[in-house]
Amino acid sequence: MVTATFRFYEELNDFLARPQRRRAFSCVCARDATAKHMIEALGVPHTEVELIVVNGESVGFDYAVQDGDRVAVYPKFEALDIRPLLRVRDQPLRVMRFIADAHLGGLAQLLRLAGFDTLYDNHYPDADIEMLAAREQRIVLTRDRELLKRRTITHGCYVRQLKPEAQLREVFARLDLAGSAQPFKLCLTCNAPLRRIPKSEVGDRAPDGVLARHTQFVTCDVCGRVFWEGTHWKRMRELVDSVAGPPG
Repeated sequence: MVTATFRFYEELNDFLARPQRRRAFSCVCARDATAKHMIEALGVPHTEVELIVVNGESVGFDYAVQDGDRVAVYPKFEALDIRPLLRVRDQPLRVMRFIADAHLGGLAQLLRLAGFDTLYDNHYPDADIEMLAAREQRIVLTRDRELLKRRTITHGCYVRQLKPEAQLREVFARLDLAGSAQPFKLCLTCNAPLRRIPKSEVGDRAPDGVLARHTQFVTCDVCGRVFWEGTHWKRMRELVDSVAGPPG
């Protein structure tokens, strides 16, 4: 057995037992235990970690903890440029695609509203979420820290807020999504692209009063629903603008 000193920073402390938060503490480790194993044994999912520094030098998840090591663990940096250091994953995902677990159906709809491809099914078992995330290079969104500890999940986000609109703001801030938002491009129900259709093709898929007041419509080719810029659309527009900012 070896003993190392650990210190976790910023929001990573939320995952720790209260006596270990915001302070350095000693921990007994199995010989040859890796940094990833110890970080997760202490309660922190590896997907929440951006940088590990041992005795002043950055290391990867596979580093074998040695007796007397001082291990500092950091979350994603928003203001500090750490490119000269070693991040614990090779590259960020080129396209922001998500898969949300069963507790985040409201957030999934709002991310689709903002234009982000987001898979959601409240019957997905954890194994399917893990498989789809790896196969389609998706970021896992969850309130289950054990899900984020699964080996093949490389990109994930533990969502702390409880209500969908607050969750949307949290994810936008943590993952810096504002510049990538393309609102009203996806169906909130199907996650499929929306396309504009002429008024003459709407038929009975919209009430007569809507047809009389509106001229622009879009449809989803999967579920067949038709959408228009009514009061609900305006409220959703205000929400997206408040999170991402109006187009310049």
